Amino acid sequence: MDANVLIFERVREEIKLNKTPRSAVDEGFQHAMPAIIDANVTTVITAAFLYQFGTGPVQGFAVTLIIGIIASLLTAVFVTKTLFLIWLQRPSAAEGLSI
Repeated sequence: MDANVLIFERVREEIKLNKTPRSAVDEGFQHAMPAIIDANVTTVITAAFLYQFGTGPVQGFAVTLIIGIIASLLTAVFVTKTLFLIWLQRPSAAEGLSI
């Protein structure tokens, strides 16, 4: 499950509740975080089992999967939020977000 999809949907829900763009982004990230963490932890646990009980290529896949999940999580949470906040500092952002 892609974290950005969850974040964008939560932000869209907050916008429908007539929140300001900044508060919609903040609350969207806050409400999406439990589902994002749950999905990623579950996948990492599965990859750990693959690594423990697999051999050769399966272990390599498990390591690559864990690295990918961590990179995806960090990118979605920190980079996406930073880009949202930079975008919201623009004068035209006061009009709203088009998500």
